[in-house]
Amino acid sequence: MKNVAILIFDEVEVLDFCGPFEVFSVTGRRENQQPFNVYTVAETRSPVSARNSLSVNPAHALSDCPRPDILLVPGGYGTRREMHNKALTGWIRQKAGEAQLVLSVCTGALLLAKAGLLEGLSATTHFMALDLLRETAPNTSVLADERIVDNGKVILSAGVSAGIDMSLYVVGKLLGEGAALETARYIEYDWSERGRRPATV
Repeated sequence: MKNVAILIFDEVEVLDFCGPFEVFSVTGRRENQQPFNVYTVAETRSPVSARNSLSVNPAHALSDCPRPDILLVPGGYGTRREMHNKALTGWIRQKAGEAQLVLSVCTGALLLAKAGLLEGLSATTHFMALDLLRETAPNTSVLADERIVDNGKVILSAGVSAGIDMSLYVVGKLLGEGAALETARYIEYDWSERGRRPATV
């Protein structure tokens, strides 16, 4: 079982983290398997106010977060603030060094950039944040037309619903495409061909 840590923070985009949370949580359910242990983590254990005032209780604080095999960083308007939070970006950098995979959804790419994880890599983000990502990560190739970008260890998706596609892609990468297709069927998600075939660099 792989630990999947999903970072949350005030003004995180709801579908950015809930979509991947659902995908990894239900993978294998129909076969009575649980390949992923999925949990949320925030700077503290205080409730997080996600977009549109959804209150979320994080399972862990940065200080007591179990070691993640997969670290997922979502986006949302809160990233514009959190990208300047050195405690948070330092934690992302540290945990990324321990993880097998590092994933970002939407403007979570800004946090990866500030953590120094996108140097010399390719990336994508929400279409409204492409210029900001270019400015934040000048040594990163920003692929504006790609829904998912796979650098090997670091995998990024475009905005909001693209995080579901990326999570299914990662399930397929780790467990085989059949497992990913079964997960998509279980959640009744129309997993398009574009969402299955990322830019690999």
